[in-house]
Amino acid sequence: MKSDLVEQASEIVIDPQVLINVVSQRVRQLNNGRAPLVDTLPSMGAADIALTEIIEGKIKVEAPAEQ
Repeated sequence: MKSDLVEQASEIVIDPQVLINVVSQRVRQLNNGRAPLVDTLPSMGAADIALTEIIEGKIKVEAPAEQ
């Protein structure tokens, strides 16, 4: 996982725990055969793909509704 991608994604998803959960869920989806939502390079791992999808706005994370 590339640290520059983590830094960029953490500017979009502020809460580190939420970022970890979103990336983990997307990595599972990619490993189970889901197609990437961004152009990929052979050197990119599933976590890099997930982070790039967040950075490019392909995956949105909404704040929970307050009760």
